[in-house]
Amino acid sequence: MPQNLIKLSVGTESPETLRQWQEYMRQTYGRTYHTTRMSPKRRDEVLDGGSIYWVIKGAIRCRQRVTDLEEFTDEAGIKHCRIVLDDNLIETAAYPHRAFQGWRYLAADKTPPDAKSGTNADALPEDMAMELRDLGLI
Repeated sequence: MPQNLIKLSVGTESPETLRQWQEYMRQTYGRTYHTTRMSPKRRDEVLDGGSIYWVIKGAIRCRQRVTDLEEFTDEAGIKHCRIVLDDNLIETAAYPHRAFQGWRYLAADKTPPDAKSGTNADALPEDMAMELRDLGLI
């Protein structure tokens, strides 16, 4: 069963600004990845179809499939991990999430569904849609 990760996208305002940042990464480095200090121990499960879910402005807003985990040691002798990502950024239903440091494993029952285009909730401003979801109205 695939294991998902969750990570804050610090400094990102929306899935679109994350998409723009990652496009810059692809143009500069030829691929999309995120470097982190700790490497997931459940490597095989993450690489078995797992995704990284991005928390943007207090809510999970999108995800990307993890395609590789590359461990490396920098010039100072410190170990790191590159989480290599699929270029396709998939928006999800907004799911409130508090701030945290680093990445975490994300339980399958805590993953929001992918966004459905054309629904009434998509036509609402995101902050209003989140508040209505919190109240259980949509």
